[in-house]
Amino acid sequence: MPVYSHTSHRRLTRALMVGHVKIGGGAPVSIQSMTNTDTRDIPATLAQIEDVAARGCEIIRVAVPDVAAAKAIRTLVDKSPIPVIADIHFDDQLALLAIENGAHGIRVNPGNISRPEALAAIAKAAAKAKIAVRVGVNSGSLEKELLETFGGATPEAMVRSALKACAFFEAHGCQSLKVSLKTSHVSSTVAACRLFAEHSDLPLHLGVTEAGTPKMGIIKSAVGIGALLLDGIGDTIRVSLTASPCEEIPVAAAILEAAGCRAPAPDIISCPTCGRTEVDLVGLTEAVEREVERLKSLGWTFHDKKIAVMGCVVNGPGEARATDLGIAGGKGKGALFRDGKVIRTLPEDDLLEAFIRELRRIGTPPGDGRGR
Repeated sequence: MPVYSHTSHRRLTRALMVGHVKIGGGAPVSIQSMTNTDTRDIPATLAQIEDVAARGCEIIRVAVPDVAAAKAIRTLVDKSPIPVIADIHFDDQLALLAIENGAHGIRVNPGNISRPEALAAIAKAAAKAKIAVRVGVNSGSLEKELLETFGGATPEAMVRSALKACAFFEAHGCQSLKVSLKTSHVSSTVAACRLFAEHSDLPLHLGVTEAGTPKMGIIKSAVGIGALLLDGIGDTIRVSLTASPCEEIPVAAAILEAAGCRAPAPDIISCPTCGRTEVDLVGLTEAVEREVERLKSLGWTFHDKKIAVMGCVVNGPGEARATDLGIAGGKGKGALFRDGKVIRTLPEDDLLEAFIRELRRIGTPPGDGRGR
């Protein structure tokens, strides 16, 4: 029972490549993150890249604060399982050195690298190397003249900065461009991205910067990124958390699934508890989630599958019937549904074990390309 419904009105953007990953041009929205290791510590940085890649990260960005970090790009690119983007601020020479050392892409901030000759050199070097450039506009580092013209870091000011920088790069031969417009305010970020989308077909990288710790950062990111994805806007995303980058990846994947940009794997629904619930719904649902995650960690897949764990007779049977596998709880017992039909009714204590057996039947085990 497929539940995946891709956003039908997705904005069609210019296509480009970052390493082996296609961005824009109708390609799937990709997940990015950024290492928080010292880039010069190559073993530590590679270990973190491999960790986030194993969790589903598709493109990684690394800070390049000095020459040693720029030179480390060579080894990182050679050994990384995913494309590596060099994050550059202030120093155009570091951008050139990162390109020379094989970066799959670079990020530049027009708010702190603004000299025309510096930007021209970066544009020409990127074009020659056939790599992508992300023009990353942040509200906290916007050009002084734009702050004065617009009376602050408004969405209009940010878009003006991005359009101006992109036009400059294109005039100097660099066509592989993508853009990010980030603030720590959800509404301003969304407004800036919507406005930019009205004026350009360049791919957009989405994120709410400085979103905070997971407690609030996840909520801010889900609201901001999700709103844009539902508008059909966005080609890559990063969930920016004050935490390990490993924590960003599952949140990003969940946002893409919730917005209809990726097939849930699987989509698990469960009802809120109420006074009608007569089984341990919370414990049962948490046990199901743990088992799904355990199986996925072993290589099982549940693409396009929908699972329901429901607690009472009001919506339970209807919701469970509309899934691949479901439980509808009753008084100390529950009905087990498979493909819309009741396959058995069991005491509460036996539900979980029976459910897990059926879960393996609807999943695809590791090494098996066939669904079951």
